[in-house]
Formats: sequence, C-alpha cells, structure tokens
Amino acid sequence: MTQYQPQGFSFLPTAVKHLLIINVLVFGADIVMERQGIAIENYLALFSRETGMFQFWQPLSYMFMHANFSHIFFNMFNLWMFGAAMENFWGTRRFIIYYLACGIGAGLLYAMIPGLHVTVGASAAVYGLLLAFGMTFPNEYIYLYFLMPIKTKWFIGGMIAIELIQGIFYSYDGIAHFAHLGGMLIGFLLIMWWRKHPFSKF
Repeated sequence: MTQYQPQGFSFLPTAVKHLLIINVLVFGADIVMERQGIAIENYLALFSRETGMFQFWQPLSYMFMHANFSHIFFNMFNLWMFGAAMENFWGTRRFIIYYLACGIGAGLLYAMIPGLHVTVGASAAVYGLLLAFGMTFPNEYIYLYFLMPIKTKWFIGGMIAIELIQGIFYSYDGIAHFAHLGGMLIGFLLIMWWRKHPFSKF
C-alpha cells in the first residue's frame, strides 16, 4: 500500500500556483472583454468539429475558460486540493505533463462526439487529478462536505458511475460529463504506462 510521504512538501507548489493564476487571469479577462462586447469564448471554448467552429488550439484553451464564479471556484479548489498532493508526490514536471495530457486528451476526444454542446473549464483535467489521487492513495479518506469520511477508491468509483449515468441519460444538462470521463481515461492510461515504465522521463 502506497503511503503519502511527500518529499519537501509545499502547501502551494509551483505548477498548481501558476495554473491557479492563469485561470483567474483568463476569467477576469473574459469578464472585461464581455463588457466591451467581445466574446472570447467563441475563440477559446471547445466546439465539436461538426459545428465548424473548432480550432486546433481549443483542446488547450478551453481548460482555462470558465462559465461563472462558482464554476471556477470549485475547479480551482479541487485543483489545489488534489493537484497540490500530486505535484508534491510526482514533482512539477510529471505533474504538469499529466495535467495537460488529461485536459488536452479529453478535449480532443470530446470534440469528436457529434451533437454535444460547447464546453469550457478545467474539469476534465481536474477529474484526471482526482483519479490520480485515488490510484495513488486509494485508502486515504475524503471528507464529503466535512461530514462523511469515505475512502478515495470508493469515492472515485462512485464518481465514475455518476458521470457515466449522467452522460448517458442527462447529456443536455449543460455539463460535459463525457469530457470528465475522458480526462479520467487519459489519466488512467498515462498512470498505467508510467507504472510499466517507472524510469521514463515522460
């Protein structure tokens, strides 16, 4: 069983700190530009290929766009909570590779699905971090709303089931459930590859 024993623990490690700053700056810029009548989400959000609005940079740029304050708040809170743990455990280089791979990979997969809405947010990458935390520290406890402790492995399994059900039966609720699952899938494949190649620099 892997125990969480970080080397040189940091409350706000480098990559997480810079990701938080970039997301907040883009969110602020979006608000300012919208007041000027410029909708930057038309360029930076992720559109499916069938809309004709898809651009090659969108699988990266959509990760830094957010719909509203609650959207960015909860994504950034989870980025800090799970991201800080994983960056301390992996180191900055591997963490940022993983984070971007989950977000970009999920974006590319999501853009191929016909009939789905435009999406923004760091959720796919954050779900990838959640999976990584669960695979690395499966028996650590998460306190849901500070009330009910649950082991991470059971929490992750429940989240996957919920996202799958909602993606199938509530695909038009405005939430990109399959992008979340895509982030977890990319994260799972990358972690398994690392486990088979523990000395890989990638």
